[in-house]
Amino acid sequence: MASFTLSKFHCSLSPRMKKETTAPLTLIFMTQWMLLITQLCVGWHCTDCMNGSAIENFSCVIYNISLMNCTWQPGRDAPGDTQYFLYWQNPIYDDAMECKLYIKDENGRNTGCRFQNVRIEPEKAYFLVNGSSKDSLIQFYDEYIQLYKIEKLMPPSNITVNCDEIKNYCIIQWQQPQISHSNKDNCFKYELNIKYKDNPEGKTKYTSIQEWENSHTFQRPNTRKKYLLKMRAAGSACFVSPAWGEWSAPVEFGNEEIISSSVWILLVVAVATFLVVVIAILFCKRTGCWKAAFPQIPEPKQVFHGLPDTNPKLVETKIQSITSENEEIILIADVVK
Repeated sequence: MASFTLSKFHCSLSPRMKKETTAPLTLIFMTQWMLLITQLCVGWHCTDCMNGSAIENFSCVIYNISLMNCTWQPGRDAPGDTQYFLYWQNPIYDDAMECKLYIKDENGRNTGCRFQNVRIEPEKAYFLVNGSSKDSLIQFYDEYIQLYKIEKLMPPSNITVNCDEIKNYCIIQWQQPQISHSNKDNCFKYELNIKYKDNPEGKTKYTSIQEWENSHTFQRPNTRKKYLLKMRAAGSACFVSPAWGEWSAPVEFGNEEIISSSVWILLVVAVATFLVVVIAILFCKRTGCWKAAFPQIPEPKQVFHGLPDTNPKLVETKIQSITSENEEIILIADVVK
């Protein structure tokens, strides 16, 4: 086996791979050559490259099953005209792929990339960000990433809740979140979060973590309340991300104590009647119709109101005549005696 010693090694990558539509074999050769140069450069220091020109804070996340976003920040000492290009190699493919949907900053510099139709494999994927500038050579950045570890899991699907009103418990059922690389139920653990509906921002009333299960029995502490259930998933085995994924939309269940319609009708009628009476009283007091509706009761008659002539002088004359007649009768009686 031949051996050799390197005293000084310099390598650089083309910022963009020219696409020749008329020479597919040339494209394949250039792609393979770029990968070979990249593999030779990994681990070697670029002596002519500007220090601090490589990108920083590189990170990727897979979401919605098959979409991937990668972002980075330009090198702190990179020239102002530096442009970056991202290449990556999925373990299931032999060829490296350049980003087609770059994310740009206000200066038009590439600071991220969006990928579609990404499939997660157990093997690590290789990422490389190369740069170019008119002023100097730019350091490249590379990293191997296990794709399943950067996946943001979707919530569990088809969440249902069925309650037994006699025994006061509810059976919660769900299905595993959708992922592109596994359909096994025993790859996940699930977190259940239950709150009262009338206080969704308040303290959690119940929480539970279920592993390798697709159902759970919840004993309701209050049967006259409605509840809100949220769930999320994380990997517990297989090649599934161990980080907790997205929360599901709230699922409402339970029976809230409701006033019957007949009671509501009675309350409305009573309030309406009271308002009508109050308005009528105020209206009559202002217009004087109260006296017409309720006339004043007359006082009792005097003693002599029953006589045909109530003139006081005539009454006194009649009394005197009656007295004089009596005196005459008394005088005649005395003479007879």
